[in-house]
Amino acid sequence: MKKGFYTIMAAQFFSSLADNALLIAAIALLAQVNAPDWMTPLLKLFFVLSYVLLAAFVGAFADAMPKGRVMFVTNGIKMVGCAMMLFGSHPLLAYGVVGFGAAAYSPAKYGILTELLPPEKLVTANGWIEGLTVGSIILGTVLGGALISVKISTLLLSFDFPFITTGIETPAEAAMMVVIFLYVVAALFNSRIPDTGIVYPSQGHNPIELIKDFAHCFTTLWRDRLGQISLAVTTIFWGAGAALQYIVLKWAEERLGMDLSSGAILQAVVAVGVAIGATYAAMRVPLKRSLSVLPMGIAMGAVVMTMAFFSKASLPDYVFSLGTFHIPLYLVITYLFLMLVGALSGYFVVPMNALLQHRGHVLLSAGHSIAVQNFNENISVLVMLCFYALLVRFNAPVGLIVILFGVFVCTAMWLVICRHAANQREYDSLPLIGEEKRADNTRRF
Repeated sequence: MKKGFYTIMAAQFFSSLADNALLIAAIALLAQVNAPDWMTPLLKLFFVLSYVLLAAFVGAFADAMPKGRVMFVTNGIKMVGCAMMLFGSHPLLAYGVVGFGAAAYSPAKYGILTELLPPEKLVTANGWIEGLTVGSIILGTVLGGALISVKISTLLLSFDFPFITTGIETPAEAAMMVVIFLYVVAALFNSRIPDTGIVYPSQGHNPIELIKDFAHCFTTLWRDRLGQISLAVTTIFWGAGAALQYIVLKWAEERLGMDLSSGAILQAVVAVGVAIGATYAAMRVPLKRSLSVLPMGIAMGAVVMTMAFFSKASLPDYVFSLGTFHIPLYLVITYLFLMLVGALSGYFVVPMNALLQHRGHVLLSAGHSIAVQNFNENISVLVMLCFYALLVRFNAPVGLIVILFGVFVCTAMWLVICRHAANQREYDSLPLIGEEKRADNTRRF
């Protein structure tokens, strides 16, 4: 890998670490002001809303200047959103500003990979990026849970700066100060990302023209036989993943008796599994065999459904003891189970991301293709989170929520596999044209 790739990874790690720690702090802040339970999933909804509303513009913005500079500016916007939350803005509004920065950050983050690396390196690069991102999710979630815990928040709040009154008086506010520091570290790495030297045509500033251009990019990817499959899979995955993040917290509370700080660790366990699956896919699945992982999506949905039948009370009250370290049996099984869910997810999403980036780079441009991907994925996130918030609002049992989630994932992935099989049959029926067989965008994979 080129040297600049590692700088990109470091910048992504710290920026994502801050995003995920901030989410836990924001949830704690909502609890602090006695907000209703259904408002919690709306945090993520406000975060991803910018991905949808700005999709037509962020791709052009990412291609208008060097990607490192784009990442530096948009990381600064995230920092502003965090500061707004710290100084009294409503958590939903402030986290929405963080989402605004993330929406503009993403096309640059992924787009620079196609500028910096050849196609055959994209699966490996995505494996590293996804693994590192998941690592940041793990540490960020655990860090957020730790920062709002009684022991560490008390330590943070005990710091007294001479002649300065910070006004920081709660665990959530102390956590946000740490998050701002993480954004500053990410900005330092962003400033060191090299310029790849790739210059795109002038992007223009007319909103109507930008929307028309985005619509063209949108239809181009969905009409491509390879692009539409990878785009459908990543759309399903990220929508389902956003809902699963909150389902795990609610399931941990109702079935395992865990508080927010402890439940956040379970999210981290899922992320460990995703990192394992992503790393294995990066080593074992070349770009030309990326579509062979589709059945793993059905397996993931089926495994998740078994959560509905599992609880702390359903297992023997046994404790594993290793010296002074004691782990209840139900926690061991829970960790292994959630790690399996994550591993299946990571294994099938990394090759799909790589394939989508490759097709987007061939058919469109780096920034525009990622903007289309983000638009679709976050429409899915919005729909899934709204549906989940409604289920919580009407007090649906967590077991029912888990079953509905699993059925949706299995059904959606089965439909994608059927569509891919139909595309392959259509490809095989196309006639030979001269010495070449079919156009590039109908190529069999």
